[in-house]
Amino acid sequence: QVQLVESGGGLVEAGGSLKLSCAASGGTFNRLHLGWYRQAPGKDREFVARITWFGSERSYADSVKDRFTISRENTKRTLYLEMNSLKPEDTAVYYCVAASNSDGIGPRGQPMYWGRGTLVNVSS
Repeated sequence: QVQLVESGGGLVEAGGSLKLSCAASGGTFNRLHLGWYRQAPGKDREFVARITWFGSERSYADSVKDRFTISRENTKRTLYLEMNSLKPEDTAVYYCVAASNSDGIGPRGQPMYWGRGTLVNVSS
């Protein structure tokens, strides 16, 4: 019902910045809570950030707090993740996710919809 497509990943040096985008189609975008997860090779997935459907509440993992910013433009049906001061440990495949309940996106959440992911590689 909901399709998510990430873009914007790539290679960047430590200390640099990248902005990821997630284009959504299908479903009722304005009422979907959105977020980002990431997964490094050989490691478990981890929660990165979430934003409510009305956009006034944002949450971040401690590891990215004060460096990453999540936002959305409902008219464009697009989710964003601006990443600053990138570190080598940020290297991972980043996934866009969506859920009908904001609690479904978090360290113990189970998002209903996932994108295919986009690779972010931060060199040391």
